[in-house]
Amino acid sequence: MAKIILTGDRPTGRLHIGHYVGSLKRRVELQNSGEFDKIYIMIADAQALTDNADNPEKVRQNVIEVALDYMACGIDPAKSTIFIQSQIPELCELTTFYLNLVTVSRLQRNPTVKSEIKMRDFEASIPAGFLTYPVSQAADITAFKATVVPVGEDQMPMIEQTREIVNRFNGIYGETLVEPEILLPDNKACLRLPGTDGKAKMSKSLNNCIYLSDSEEDVRKKIMSMYTDPDHIKVSDPGKVEGNTVFTYLDAFSKPEHFEKYLPDYKDLDELKAHYMRGGLGDVKVKKFLNAVMQEELAPIRERRKQLEQQIPEIYEMLKAGCAEAKAAAAETLKEVKDAMKINYFDDASLIAEQQAKYSEQQ
Repeated sequence: MAKIILTGDRPTGRLHIGHYVGSLKRRVELQNSGEFDKIYIMIADAQALTDNADNPEKVRQNVIEVALDYMACGIDPAKSTIFIQSQIPELCELTTFYLNLVTVSRLQRNPTVKSEIKMRDFEASIPAGFLTYPVSQAADITAFKATVVPVGEDQMPMIEQTREIVNRFNGIYGETLVEPEILLPDNKACLRLPGTDGKAKMSKSLNNCIYLSDSEEDVRKKIMSMYTDPDHIKVSDPGKVEGNTVFTYLDAFSKPEHFEKYLPDYKDLDELKAHYMRGGLGDVKVKKFLNAVMQEELAPIRERRKQLEQQIPEIYEMLKAGCAEAKAAAAETLKEVKDAMKINYFDDASLIAEQQAKYSEQQ
């Protein structure tokens, strides 16, 4: 069986470092590993419209922002197929068929959907499209026969629901769909990077993000105002590293060589943490170190993005070509699904012959 990746993001804004450590950086590594036969990366504009139906221009404008961030991070259109979800109508057909395999109560129990509904204050009135977007995601994954889906920890329930749909479909109609495996980040700190304010999730709507395209000064300001340990008031006070956003970011981004370069007083992060916990180490010093680490990581991405911003027509042509390739792959899967469901009326010669024979016998 071919090894295929499907992953993507909703175009509701520029991508941030939560996306980067949660999946983007890993995607680039997987893309360049040579281990996969095909990699599809989807700009999920149709999913974005499930909670932005009244503001389609926001989604429309951010498609190019996401494409720029992808390529700035190292996604190479020569190695990965980047496409726009809404341009692949086969995905809508697959979603329609899969909806019959899922109950409303199961969708409402999906932990990711529940938390997103609460965050968006949809409890009183849930858009049907939003409630069913796990089914849409299952269509996306299965359309391209994805064997691996690299995502953050918060998406695990979504992949599990896809696996349920695949198993139910195959149980009813025969082995047709491929069951995907989830691929989480290696670094546990990257599973769910908190916002700069210490909130559990980095989110555009909470305004607690560091964007990949942020200027050097914007990054510095956000880091220097970052949430730490509220009880660490004086430098001499012992501090906590658990739940301390600065140290969570250092867990995700710092490497041993960073200490030699930017903070030679310490051998590694464990030594820095130990000093902070016993007292005598101020937040400003730690934040300055984090800023140096982050700037080193983000500077090349920022520079590549500036260059790509001068090539917008070419990027749209790349997306158009990616959509054509993705559409062909999805059409092939849709045909297999229709064949399995016996709704391929005009392609099934045996059905036509059988019906003719039945009525001929009645003459």
